[in-house]
Amino acid sequence: MLEFIADHWRAGVEILILWIGLYQVYRAFRKTRGARILVGLVLLLMVLSLLSLALNLQVIWWLLFKVLALMAIALIIIFQPELRNALARLGSSKLFSFSQSQRHELLGTFSNAVGQLSKKRIGALFAFERSISLKEHLDTGVELDALFTPEFALTVFHPKTALHDGGMIIIQGRVAGAGCVFPVSSRELADRSTGLRHRAAIGITEETDCVAVVVSEETGQISLCVDGKLERNLSEDDFRERIEEIFIPQEDKHEERAEEELAGEDSDANRGRGDLVPD
Repeated sequence: MLEFIADHWRAGVEILILWIGLYQVYRAFRKTRGARILVGLVLLLMVLSLLSLALNLQVIWWLLFKVLALMAIALIIIFQPELRNALARLGSSKLFSFSQSQRHELLGTFSNAVGQLSKKRIGALFAFERSISLKEHLDTGVELDALFTPEFALTVFHPKTALHDGGMIIIQGRVAGAGCVFPVSSRELADRSTGLRHRAAIGITEETDCVAVVVSEETGQISLCVDGKLERNLSEDDFRERIEEIFIPQEDKHEERAEEELAGEDSDANRGRGDLVPD
């Protein structure tokens, strides 16, 4: 065993370095929409290579070997936006800086803002970025870096402002852009009265894993869209509960309830001890 380790330790170090490098590349690319296409192409090449070697398919192997360099150049050109965004994200230290407390605060503020927009019947469209980057859609609007507040949302979506027709993108708890153009779903919908904002919410959630929220301008109706599925006519309480289910894991909710129960027990115990103390 010692002789084997002494003879092959360099190979182990090389495998470890390659594994770390590939994992970091995967982490950088998994937030891009093109990552799925890239993974599909890599799997296709691997399957064809294994088949050609196992079955001795010399023509296919020759073609794969000849076009491999050309395909590498083509992939760089095709995925140029994703490469730029992924490399920029690779050196970023803010990937997972959105803490749990900030998430709670943002969801409360956001629910309040949606409720106000609904009561005033001001049309609005929001998109929360999750694992797939919305940079492509962010480039279609006006890039911002602002704290989300109900007043800010009411100002942006006021009918007489320049950015009210587009969508607002929220990334890591901050407003990253407004007036953004979202892809409109082209699939046939059962409800033909579905407006353009709702179709845009369905479209962007079909292409990415973001969460879209729509406030109807005509009725003030609140809608939530995830994975291309539209949930309409939500009350303020239902909307708050639904969006917390999406962004706050159930384990965190259980911990919060346990902490609240413990805090309530402590306060009851303190009140009980206070009754025993004489004046």
